[in-house]
Amino acid sequence: MKMHNPPHPGKVIKEFCLGAELTISGLAQALGVSRKTLSAIINGRAGISPEMALRLSKAFDDSPEMWLGMQMDYDLWNLRKNAGKLKVKKIAA
Repeated sequence: MKMHNPPHPGKVIKEFCLGAELTISGLAQALGVSRKTLSAIINGRAGISPEMALRLSKAFDDSPEMWLGMQMDYDLWNLRKNAGKLKVKKIAA
């Protein structure tokens, strides 16, 4: 089922994973990435790569497919909003 306006995975990290006990700096250190890299994801300026999905899945004991699925849902939803602007010719089979 398609989700209407799915959240960016960074928003999920921000709302459900970060707090008083876990900061951006602390999570970045645990993931083995820079604070700048994680901040870009959390603020929606960067997406979840397969490598980051694997890092997050190891840190939070879930699956990389979950993180990549969230990213794909977010990306596709945003692309579909502007699908009318795409110039594509149909190919007859």
